[in-house]
Amino acid sequence: MEARDAISLISRIRGKVNQFIVSEMAEAGMEGLGTSHGDILYALFRSTRLTMAEVAQRIGKDKSTVTSLVDKLARLGYLVRERDTGDSRVVYLELTQKGKDLEPVFEEISRDVLERFYLNISDQERENLLGILKKIHSNF
Repeated sequence: MEARDAISLISRIRGKVNQFIVSEMAEAGMEGLGTSHGDILYALFRSTRLTMAEVAQRIGKDKSTVTSLVDKLARLGYLVRERDTGDSRVVYLELTQKGKDLEPVFEEISRDVLERFYLNISDQERENLLGILKKIHSNF
């Protein structure tokens, strides 16, 4: 296997995982949402209230991309925006009840993804894989 084959395989795995997640989200009634929308919701499940900048940093996207993703989530009623009273440039995001109700669905999707991802892989193989991927990540 050449180095290019490994990079291609990682890319294809990422695509299949994203496709699986989007399919599961659609099946759960979240039609039209992508994995980046899910990343924002997941960040807000972990922290009740975040600024747009904090969300962008946590999900690894620039603020303009996050703004368009947040627009859709707000339009669908999953979250609300609130400007900081002291600094109008700061916008806070908070889940609505409709958004909070998605947390168990996301937990189930996450379990299903991990179960499929690690199917037929031993604990030692998991550790080795994670170690190698961490090294590759730190190379960049």
